[in-house]
Amino acid sequence: MNRFLAVLLVLFSVTSAPLLATDTIAFGEFYKQSVLGIKLTPKLVGLAGKQVTVVGFMAPPLRATGNFFVLTRQPVSLCPFCNSDADWPADILVVYLKEDQTFIQRNRPLAVTGRLEVGSYTDQGTGFVSQVRLVGSHYEDQ
Repeated sequence: MNRFLAVLLVLFSVTSAPLLATDTIAFGEFYKQSVLGIKLTPKLVGLAGKQVTVVGFMAPPLRATGNFFVLTRQPVSLCPFCNSDADWPADILVVYLKEDQTFIQRNRPLAVTGRLEVGSYTDQGTGFVSQVRLVGSHYEDQ
């Protein structure tokens, strides 16, 4: 009986490992410059629909409580939505969380994991438009 349980445990860990694995992508791997402008990279497009982890900084949120925030490559001191177009960060990622939470401004990197969505999307609640976002996400300090 113990041998049977050990075999089951090994089989479960081997077969479930790919289900739990996540890919990583860096902000520098989102876009490439071409003569036609900025395009999504093949890596980014290839990861669409998959669980991915991105490391970055939480931009100051619009509200103290909510279910989304903006992740940036570098720390920003102002809300990216409150700046002029000239100050708009080039590398941002909208992060939709699994549930509402109260935000604490962290001044250190976060590792954010969620399902990557690629393509134009307009948030019905806020009107914000994004090209790249993580949904069903969670994060932890890096």
